Amino acid sequence: MRFTPNSDTVVQAMLDSIGLQNLEQLFDDIPAQVQMQRPLDLPGEMSEMELHSLLTGLAGKNKPAAEHPCFLGAGAYDSYIPAALDQLLLRSEFYTSYTPYQPEISQGILQGIFEYQTMICQLTELDVSNASLYDGASALAEACTLAAVHTRKKMVIVPETVHPEYRQVLETYAMSGYYEPVFVPCPHGIMDLEQVADLVKDQAAALVVQHPNFFGHLEPMGSVADLIHQAGGLLIMVVDPVSLAVLKPPGAWGADIAVGEGQPLGNTLSFGGPYLGFMAVTRQLMRKIPGRIVGQTTDVEGRPGFVLTLQAREQHIRRDKASSNICSNQALNAMAAAIYLTLLGPRGLKDTALRCHELAVYAQRQLEEAGFPLLYKQPFFREFVVETPDAAAINSRLLEQGIIGGLAVDQGMLLAFTEKRTRQDIDRLVAAFKGE
Repeated sequence: MRFTPNSDTVVQAMLDSIGLQNLEQLFDDIPAQVQMQRPLDLPGEMSEMELHSLLTGLAGKNKPAAEHPCFLGAGAYDSYIPAALDQLLLRSEFYTSYTPYQPEISQGILQGIFEYQTMICQLTELDVSNASLYDGASALAEACTLAAVHTRKKMVIVPETVHPEYRQVLETYAMSGYYEPVFVPCPHGIMDLEQVADLVKDQAAALVVQHPNFFGHLEPMGSVADLIHQAGGLLIMVVDPVSLAVLKPPGAWGADIAVGEGQPLGNTLSFGGPYLGFMAVTRQLMRKIPGRIVGQTTDVEGRPGFVLTLQAREQHIRRDKASSNICSNQALNAMAAAIYLTLLGPRGLKDTALRCHELAVYAQRQLEEAGFPLLYKQPFFREFVVETPDAAAINSRLLEQGIIGGLAVDQGMLLAFTEKRTRQDIDRLVAAFKGE
């Protein structure tokens, strides 16, 4: 890696102050195989007009999901966002909203968060929701920490049908020592209840179940809650919020904690962020839930108002009693979710969920007739994996035809279907799969 600093003297003085010989030593912790071993391929000096023309040309090489049928999901979905949502978010009291450091002054944003929390509780049928976390993965990791702190146990059982990136974040958080994840193989696309039952002992703090899971399948939830509760642990469910309009909610399954990614609720794909993680818990756990919680109250004159309450992070209570150091909340993303749910209402969200499922069913039948059967013969909501001999080659062919394909996984491709897709889009997808 080569550097050409403007002033060698200044740079060397800075290096001397931190005890380094050269700039390369700053990057010793980065493995050599991922370091760029050549200078950046950048043009020379350009005028503003020339630079604008260059960047416009580069941007034109993109194939944005807004302009092409997109079947890529795996946790981030190309959902339709009502026009009214963006217009409402443009209001200054919303788009400047962040963490309310002087909360009682920020009554507008506090009410917005309160409404968001209320809707998350209604979706999950659990008692308490917090203001949003960073994303679905961090929400799950925080839930595992909460479970370990509450039960005073360490083992967290995680079937490998949980999103692989969520599992990576769990492993990173586990370095804190609060909990130890134990991953359970799932060769059939759903969790192996027998293996899970063998692991669920008295030392289990929690069992994590993603439903629908990473492969889009519905897990056999049946007696899962009783299994972990009898061992003194908690049931943590990872859920797609759109699916809750038609599927049995976590609270009805006996879950203690529900988490998930709120991006499908009115938030754009945005190249992977910012997103929002949601979390809801039973009343028993409300004093340990991380992040911020907004409550409704009255002032000394009896007028209604909103305040932050029950803070579990170390800046609000003694560090030894804190269960989290989550510092921020995705207030604008949560506001988008609240507006989205308000615009659609229960009926609109159910219609959206049903359309996603019906399109997925249509696509599965068409693909199977074309010679691409399901990799796992399991019920699904809006995603599934089809067997493909070469997912990368098929995705390249799809892209040539202006279609954004699915995610390549072992032995197949994971395809997602949102309400934006049409039967015509799916027919094009199937034709491209067949090489037509």
